[in-house]
Amino acid sequence: MSSLLNRSAKGQPQYTAPEQSGPSGDKSRSDADFPTAIRGLDNARTRIVGYRTGFLADLIVALVRFAVLARTTFSRYAKRITAVVTPVGWVVLVLVPVTLIVGYTIAWQELVVVGFALAAIALMAAIYLFGRSQLTISLHVGHHRVVVGELASGEVRGENEGKRRSLGVIAEIPVAATYAEAVLQSLRPGSSATHEFPIPTHRRGVITVGPVRTVRADPVGLVRRELVWTESAEVFVHPRTISIPSVSTGLIRDLEGNPTKDLANNDISFHALREYVRGDERRNIHWKTTARTGRYMVRQFEETRRSHLVIALSLATTDYSNDYEFEMAVSVAGSLGAQAIRDARTVTVVASEQTPQFAKRKIFAVRALSTLTGTRLLDDLTRVQRADTALRLIDVARVTSEQTSGVSVAFLICGSTVTSQQLRAASTKFATNVEVVAIVCDPEAVPGLRRVSGLSVLTIGYLEELKRALARSAGA
Repeated sequence: MSSLLNRSAKGQPQYTAPEQSGPSGDKSRSDADFPTAIRGLDNARTRIVGYRTGFLADLIVALVRFAVLARTTFSRYAKRITAVVTPVGWVVLVLVPVTLIVGYTIAWQELVVVGFALAAIALMAAIYLFGRSQLTISLHVGHHRVVVGELASGEVRGENEGKRRSLGVIAEIPVAATYAEAVLQSLRPGSSATHEFPIPTHRRGVITVGPVRTVRADPVGLVRRELVWTESAEVFVHPRTISIPSVSTGLIRDLEGNPTKDLANNDISFHALREYVRGDERRNIHWKTTARTGRYMVRQFEETRRSHLVIALSLATTDYSNDYEFEMAVSVAGSLGAQAIRDARTVTVVASEQTPQFAKRKIFAVRALSTLTGTRLLDDLTRVQRADTALRLIDVARVTSEQTSGVSVAFLICGSTVTSQQLRAASTKFATNVEVVAIVCDPEAVPGLRRVSGLSVLTIGYLEELKRALARSAGA
């Protein structure tokens, strides 16, 4: 360091660090020194004052920010007010200034009295909106899955968690397309009250219960304040089903495989002996018969197959004459599918797909229902509804046969309007080795079993006949 100082003193060139100054020589930098930092900036400030700075620009921006905040706050409170004022309340609010102004203008005393009376009514109605409820309201549904016709109910529970006595409230509970009312009386601190209401289960479907809301309203009906307390719950009303013993479903081959009329060289079920031909396996040679006849004889077996059950349900309106037949068909599909799932069989349940109303052409597709468990299948069956644009039974059979492989037994379920010719045409869509059974739901016909060109047609008038019809078909 000393040598450097000596060299500088002798007139040698010295190194001086550059000062932190801008292009103009000022030691303090500003935004003007970095034009790329603000050029192209597009935000609320630039849209109001551009790239200007200074006191006037900051004042304008502050005023605009205050106006935006005031507008947001005003709109929030205005939305709350307009949400609680009824149409009658708006009429009263309009009549109050009109009657007072007109009454004082033309010195009409009676009209002035009417104006003050309306103002007093509006003021008393506003009092009903103030105050907070001490209650905590909850919704409980006893059973989320019931069968058609079973009793089902829900419960509304109110509990006073405050430190003072609560006022009585009326809770509204939407149940499907109707409303149930629960009156919760005044409660002491720490006490609770419950109200039970019925849930209609006379029709199959999914019923939405809730959300529970309380209503504060004045006696005149000028204001109405709704408070939502709970979320909605779903209740599945399953179709009615019956238990079908496995022994009565002889049409369905066992899980391990039952012998068929097709012959195979290797299988379990022995059929007969035949003479050996080149290519046969030596392990199938029957040595005792070979020694007796002097010729090689091999075993021949009947081919066994693992059952794959297909249940096809038509949703076309034209395939049923009334709702009773359709509901019976849904129950038949649920009974067959649930029993097959309990027996651990391979089962596929499909229903007609609908064509959109404004589609250019018919949609050939089926909707597969869940067969993971019997409950999941019945849940899906609660949602199916017949429609005019749904595929008819023939198209359902054709699409199902194309999309499902390894089918051993196919059940086609329909109503009384499907003719024998249509049933025969639907059965031909499956392979020749597939056992096709058509179940016709017709309460007006005589129950029975008939064979139509390799097709078994079961006619039932009510659900309980399904068990006997399957037993007769298995015996035949």
